[in-house]
Amino acid sequence: MEQTIQTKYPIVLVHGLFGFDKIKGYPYFYDIPERLRELGLTVFTPAVSAANKTEKRGKQLSSEISKILKKTKAKKVNLIGHCQGAPTCRYVAAESPKLVASVTSVNGANHGSEIADLVIDALDGKIIGDKATKIINLFFSFIGLFSTKPFLPQDFYEATKSLTTKETEEFNKKYPQGLPQTWGGEGKELESNGIYYYSWSGIINSKKILAEGLNNLDPSHTTMYALSKLFSNEKDQNDGFVGRFSSHLGQVIKSDYPMDHLDAINQIHGIHPNSLDPVQLYIDHAKRLQEKGL
Repeated sequence: MEQTIQTKYPIVLVHGLFGFDKIKGYPYFYDIPERLRELGLTVFTPAVSAANKTEKRGKQLSSEISKILKKTKAKKVNLIGHCQGAPTCRYVAAESPKLVASVTSVNGANHGSEIADLVIDALDGKIIGDKATKIINLFFSFIGLFSTKPFLPQDFYEATKSLTTKETEEFNKKYPQGLPQTWGGEGKELESNGIYYYSWSGIINSKKILAEGLNNLDPSHTTMYALSKLFSNEKDQNDGFVGRFSSHLGQVIKSDYPMDHLDAINQIHGIHPNSLDPVQLYIDHAKRLQEKGL
């Protein structure tokens, strides 16, 4: 039995694009909150807009954090965001630093997503024909792995647009905390606002995940692999939705774990490459936060 872990502040897991807390009992962060709670940690999984601009999601998250702090009597929270959840957390940290002890990005689109670029170009008619159809179909296959009628996109276009490299660049000018100064580098672990920043992510083009092959029991692997091939440079390492270096934020724990974009949240149903347990990454990080006094 693992030793009890107790962070000073509650952990808040923030879902990404087209995400949710739970749909009919099925969680976005599969088996992660439960495993963390078993170790003694206080964990929350608030729901914000499944599809909306990052700033709007950030305002919603800030409101949810206020409720969590009131409930727990804690002074701050440790934010862990997946995909669009990462910039959503960064927004809150920049706008309300007194509420946040740390921000951790998990496969976060901190410099945008090339897939989002392609989807918007296809929707705007800049890409036409079979290629546009393929891009749209693959993207809808991706979001369809999670989305159900109660969580249809509130603003599909603006949500996707906010994750394009162009829109993210503008967002980053306003909220640069934790970002690397050089491409592929690391940002500051402790920023001037008093908040700690961390990140980890995975790639499909790793020898381990390719050697193990695509798991036929998990439809997400096939979709993620197909999306990974849409990146302009197939040699570029990516998780099927976010490029490796685009995910970097603060202290980079590791950005080439053998996992795709959805493996990072232990989906689907906990099926993932045998060489890595995604849940353990969250447990290890909770220990890291504990050691930092966070």
